[in-house]
Amino acid sequence: MIDWTPSATAIQLGPLALPWYGIGYAVAIAVGVWLVGVEARRRGLDASIIGDGLILVVVCGVIGARMYHVIDQWQLYQDDLLKIVLPPYSGLALYGGVGGGIVGVLLYTRRRGQSFLRWADAAVPSLFIGQAIARWGNFFNQELYGPPTDLPWGLAIDCAHRVAAYSCSTFPLETTGFHPLFFYESSLTLTGGLVTLWLGR
Repeated sequence: MIDWTPSATAIQLGPLALPWYGIGYAVAIAVGVWLVGVEARRRGLDASIIGDGLILVVVCGVIGARMYHVIDQWQLYQDDLLKIVLPPYSGLALYGGVGGGIVGVLLYTRRRGQSFLRWADAAVPSLFIGQAIARWGNFFNQELYGPPTDLPWGLAIDCAHRVAAYSCSTFPLETTGFHPLFFYESSLTLTGGLVTLWLGR
């Protein structure tokens, strides 16, 4: 068992906290933008327009990520709807970010008279690899874990982050590890990104 439970916060400056999940999103976006540029140039697309469309795509992605999280965790917001739009914005969901980003690309390519499908081909590897990077935010949040396991890569999960079925009274913190589902998904999406890069060539 990997007997280490991380903090979700990378840097704390007074009341302001910089979470690892947010850093993961930022790194995923940076790597994704770079890789889209590489693929766009290789496919004969005008990579110079990526910077112009980036703000729209990122804003749509963040809105999609927030919407997905709110829908998925509706019980946290149903009694106080202002929590959806007021800080702190502690909930984002990667699938919603991908969906929102796709909407952003569609809007931008239509406005610029570009082929959405050609740009989608250039962007697909970035979606896979970006997801592989961003999934590590789940590790620091101690979420997206599976059932208990005796495997040596099982993760320790703090009692405060356990779902009811895996409470510390039933599964002691010192002896119980859990399947790192985030790592399995990260590995699969990284593999998917490498496969799409290979297929594109």
